[in-house]
Amino acid sequence: MSSPIPPEAESETPDGPLTIAQLAALAGVSTATVSKVVNGRADVAAATREQIEALIRTRGYRRQRRPAKTAALIDVLFHELRGSYAIEILNGVEEVAREHRLGVVVSELGGRHVPGQDWVEEVLARRPLGVVSVYSGLAPDQSDRLYSRDVPLVQLDPTGDPEHDAPSVGASNWNGGLSAARHLVALGHRRIGVVAGPGDMEAARARLDGFRAALDLAGVPADPGLVRHGDFSIERGRDLAEELLRLDEPPTAIFAGNDGTALGVYHAAARLGVRIPEDLSVVGFDDLPKARWMIPPLTTVRQPLKGMGAAAARMVVGLAAGETLPQQRVELATELVVRESTAPPRR
Repeated sequence: MSSPIPPEAESETPDGPLTIAQLAALAGVSTATVSKVVNGRADVAAATREQIEALIRTRGYRRQRRPAKTAALIDVLFHELRGSYAIEILNGVEEVAREHRLGVVVSELGGRHVPGQDWVEEVLARRPLGVVSVYSGLAPDQSDRLYSRDVPLVQLDPTGDPEHDAPSVGASNWNGGLSAARHLVALGHRRIGVVAGPGDMEAARARLDGFRAALDLAGVPADPGLVRHGDFSIERGRDLAEELLRLDEPPTAIFAGNDGTALGVYHAAARLGVRIPEDLSVVGFDDLPKARWMIPPLTTVRQPLKGMGAAAARMVVGLAAGETLPQQRVELATELVVRESTAPPRR
């Protein structure tokens, strides 16, 4: 049964058909939820849908004036445009955009993870087909503004748990961490250090959780003193790896949260005269093009960045066409790529 509408709320709205914002205020939900009901989206709770539809039947719905045509564009928002990570994702988005004769607009947040209001205004002025947000998030009011104007939002590798009802794309980070640990344990390593990503990032947490699960399954004690949380940068990876390598009992192997961090581990090892892989095995995560050119070539977990970009773009195209997505969360498989940076520990 739908929730009753407070009399005082009804008195505050004008007579005649209501806009999405007015319907949302009456129903006590977000404009994004009302927009989904109006546009026939399936991902709304039945009771909420019934309440909104009852309001529309009794009061009517008035579409807000909007441009007659959507621009043939996909907006891609990055927290930072740096290195091969962004390029690989853009290659995937571009592939789908070419297939559908769409342009791509790229925005960058200078390292921040939430855009300012100016960005939202620019997007609404462009009227793109949709937005792909990479390693960044929108404030709830920003998401609501996009939804209320029927601009689909898809998150790629979100920094935290994906927003409620927001479609997202990622890699099987937990399985990737699991495969990295299993590889090192199979080589004979028992004292294994970790330079993980940010503790508040869902992907980084999943990689570390998978890694710990593999150690637990193998009966290898996980030492909290061998875990450091970085920021996925080369510099921080170097500094934290140096901390681990200066311990009285240094690790014989280090799992790095991404390939940039792994490069930092290489620099720390070189600074301290530690040989890879003779004295220290290193495993990264990403398999960016530079991984195979590091000396020695890096053993790493490959995540399909180009495929992730393409999947996010296809979700945007489908949502813009009014399709219901078969699933809200898409996870693509990771794969361990063994090269020359790992070996059995020196006896």
